[in-house]
Amino acid sequence: MTHVRIRPFNTRDTYPEQDIDNDLCQAVVAGDTIYLRGQIGQDLDTAANVGVGDVTAQTEQAMANIAMLLGEAGAAVDDIVKVTVYLVDPRYREPVYRVIGRWLKGVHPVSTGLVVSALARPEWLVEVDVIAVRQRAS
Repeated sequence: MTHVRIRPFNTRDTYPEQDIDNDLCQAVVAGDTIYLRGQIGQDLDTAANVGVGDVTAQTEQAMANIAMLLGEAGAAVDDIVKVTVYLVDPRYREPVYRVIGRWLKGVHPVSTGLVVSALARPEWLVEVDVIAVRQRAS
């Protein structure tokens, strides 16, 4: 089985201010399982930050990115089985989970939430990481 790598990039382009050189991608499809890179408030096509200072706007962008990447992988948000949410402040929990809950209404994935001291850039307030499994037609 060959893994499909969606939207490959190198960290030297993504983080030019840092001295790192790693080949990564936004999603890996391994069989029917899709692993997404943690998504933040950043437009995937332009790399522009969205919602600086606004955790709700950043979560909306992260979820829109997730839906778009899953679509590129031949899946949908209904296929999400695991969600991990990283917050830089526990007070963000309610607004973030309200947005995620709206996007995942009726999906019922398992979920883990963590509060971390920081994300890769100081303007990022939330990161959402998902695993999905494409459903086969019956």
